[in-house]
Amino acid sequence: MLRAISDYYRSPDGTIAFARNVGTEAEPGFFTFDGIPCFGRCGVPVAPTATGAFLDCETNARTNGAPLSLDFDPDELAANFRLERYVSAGRGSGLRNVLHRSARAAYYGVRPMLPVAVRKHIQRANSHGWRKVTFPQWPIDASLDMLFERLLLLGMKSAGIDRLPFIWFWPDGHRAAAILTHDVETAAGRDFCTRLMDLNGSYAMRASFQVVPEQRYEVPQAYLDEIRERGFEVNIHDLNHDGKLVLKKDEFLRRAAKINNYARRFGALGFRSAVLYRNVEWFGALDFLYDMSVPNSAPMDPQRGGCCTVMPFFVGDLLELPLTTTQDYSLFHVLGTYDMEVWERQIKFVIKQHGLLSFLIHPDYIISGSAQDTYRRLLERLRGCAAQHDCWLPLPREVAQWWKQRHKMKLVKSSAGWEVLGTGAERARVAWAIAERGHLIYSFDNSCAFA
Repeated sequence: MLRAISDYYRSPDGTIAFARNVGTEAEPGFFTFDGIPCFGRCGVPVAPTATGAFLDCETNARTNGAPLSLDFDPDELAANFRLERYVSAGRGSGLRNVLHRSARAAYYGVRPMLPVAVRKHIQRANSHGWRKVTFPQWPIDASLDMLFERLLLLGMKSAGIDRLPFIWFWPDGHRAAAILTHDVETAAGRDFCTRLMDLNGSYAMRASFQVVPEQRYEVPQAYLDEIRERGFEVNIHDLNHDGKLVLKKDEFLRRAAKINNYARRFGALGFRSAVLYRNVEWFGALDFLYDMSVPNSAPMDPQRGGCCTVMPFFVGDLLELPLTTTQDYSLFHVLGTYDMEVWERQIKFVIKQHGLLSFLIHPDYIISGSAQDTYRRLLERLRGCAAQHDCWLPLPREVAQWWKQRHKMKLVKSSAGWEVLGTGAERARVAWAIAERGHLIYSFDNSCAFA
């Protein structure tokens, strides 16, 4: 089985085979597979940008016996989604990129002195036209997850099987997972963290706090100790939040070394860049268990793009926990609403997809009464997800630790049936991917399936 799909499902080796029929000389571009947007090299003509109609290459997939024959490489497509390589196809001229970087540097030079009331107008202007962005789809995009499901279904058909065992995505049979994260941007946000922990605690919700280690504010040891002693988690948020982390690779590497030192000093396992500025292909220089800098879909963000998946994924040894929901600042100050409607749509979608709900709530932006009221409704909704949908509510580090363990587990056939081997296997569940009426559904008992 292809590596990306095998890692996603953790199915038995050798059950399904794929053949890839695309030449290395082909130019990458946009196309669809059964209506699912894709970017990469393909045997059909591809489009240079993500606008307009694409040719669909599913009709070229041959399922008349193993291996399943495809006109593209799913591993390549997975990397193009996760590393956002498709974004460079629509960036425009080099001069435009230079001007954008210059404007960004100027903005972050004065940003600490600008109140939110001023910044939100600048950022609304910067995000002008975001509703015209067609890919990734907003408010959430699961193109990669849907591609894997479709390919597994076709691979099963080609192999002549209608049920395939795999290691379920979450521990203890949980149907989905949800995490809370708090990026602390200012001294006012830092000083609000005790009250925020009180608020989280009143709903029995845990969270991670990402702190800026340099220049923005002091980071007293007592502050870090309080976070941990109350059952929360400390992570690193950039270096100094000046928006320049990934502008040049040599400067990124210099900063990454300092960030890694702070991670060791603070005992931090996770990282998130400022404003989600990122070049994921450089992140191997970061010495963390996991990163949280990649959004699922980000048309309103200063750096557009998105990984188009609601599941964690690996970039080398670093695990990515994608941000799968709209962050609070965008909701309150770009969209200008304190309504839950956008979050509700994302919650329902991700739970149905059995994915990871990841929320970014800044202590700095929920000090006001209206924002706190919305956050309380979110906390109440997440408690409801746990009760009604068996949604797991861990710390981010617990998700990362589980996903690392699952990645190394093996599914083997024994006299008693299928068995999971490896560290953490006692929490793993054997699930079944079942082909039913042209769709892929999941089950825990090989007979009664759920969507």
